[in-house]
Amino acid sequence: MRRNPLLVAGCLAVLAVAALVSPAWSGGGSLKSKVLALNDLTGDDPVNGRFKALLDQPEDAKKLLAEALPLAQQKDPPLNFNAALLLGQLAGELKDVAKSETFFRVATGQAAKLQSTRKLLLAYGGLVDVLFENKKYAESAKVCQEILELKIDDGKERVYYRSVKGRFGNVDFEQDEEFNPATPLKGGFNRTMIQAIAKQGKYDQALRLVDNLVRSRDDWQDRQLRGWVLREAGKFAEAAKTYEDVMERIGKDRTLEEEDKEAFRDRFRYLLSNIYVDMNQVDQAAKYLQELIARKPDEPSYHNDLGYIWADHGQKLDEAEKLIRKALELDRARRKKSNPNLKPENDKDSGAYLDSLAWVLFKKKDYKEAKAVMLKAVEDKNAQHIEIFDHLGDIHQALGERDLAIQAWRRGLEVVGDSKREQDRKSIVEKKIERSSGK
Repeated sequence: MRRNPLLVAGCLAVLAVAALVSPAWSGGGSLKSKVLALNDLTGDDPVNGRFKALLDQPEDAKKLLAEALPLAQQKDPPLNFNAALLLGQLAGELKDVAKSETFFRVATGQAAKLQSTRKLLLAYGGLVDVLFENKKYAESAKVCQEILELKIDDGKERVYYRSVKGRFGNVDFEQDEEFNPATPLKGGFNRTMIQAIAKQGKYDQALRLVDNLVRSRDDWQDRQLRGWVLREAGKFAEAAKTYEDVMERIGKDRTLEEEDKEAFRDRFRYLLSNIYVDMNQVDQAAKYLQELIARKPDEPSYHNDLGYIWADHGQKLDEAEKLIRKALELDRARRKKSNPNLKPENDKDSGAYLDSLAWVLFKKKDYKEAKAVMLKAVEDKNAQHIEIFDHLGDIHQALGERDLAIQAWRRGLEVVGDSKREQDRKSIVEKKIERSSGK
């Protein structure tokens, strides 16, 4: 789920990994002095470097956050924007939502005082992301509404200019007396608010809001948001129809270069393949994935998904296995290319791709090999999904390992998501546990 790309891109700018760490930070001093030293950070590289250094030492980072919290709770916090933002992101990464919100609130106040559009995006966007990622959807929607209604006026006179295109294509600037630094962000936060509302199960409200967007400007990006809400609501046929329409509209968008059109269409081909899987229309899903493989033969996810879909439906198992192994091969090559110095012990295969391989082996009744592969899959912290643990449970069960099967299914229930697909899987897993437990 991903949400509005504008917010994600802005917030990830602060989380980018960099190697620069101030020598002063590595010295001695009290925790409080180290907190206040964050105020001296200027520029993205020092901020990113300090963030990475702290994240690499989580226990020390937690102590620093505990020391910084009382400072952030003061009436006039002695933390500037960069310090508060870094602490908010750090607490969010460590899953301490309450502290993260406290620090982000300092950052939002600073951003408003500075009347900076970019800082408002980073502060409010970071807070929205932390709340959303931790399934606090009502709170996330409330923060979005807050910035939609935000009016900044501290009484100081400022002159703002906006760019305008001249008669001959030249760019000029003219004074904008009604400019609000939050205005350029409202579209992105409005879309994210709609997604947060949908995540609460308020699908009718979310659809009304997105339909208002469509009526106001009839942009294909708003229509794709409608498709997202429909899919979230389990209305797969309507979602597929909407995305098909979006692809046609992209082709007619004169503001896009042909290369951009194809990139967007590839994105929606991929989404449609998943929706047709939800509709159990395997041939239609496979058609889109085959188109994508033909267009981008070096993309591992397309090979993996097609192989998994066929395996999951007991179709073309030999070809499915070849596709999945190809995905793993392509993914390894990509890792090696992006990081030539990656040590073998740190070069780990994707848990999702290993799950696919284990599942096709299971379908081919090679249970022993399937188990060995699946146990590697669940080691991946990014592969902690109910579907993967469900597969592990089925493999244990096929090997006669009833207790291990129940244990795997129960682990799946601990990480179940809130999408309709995962909730449906939850019901299936609960029934498996009940049957296997003899209850």
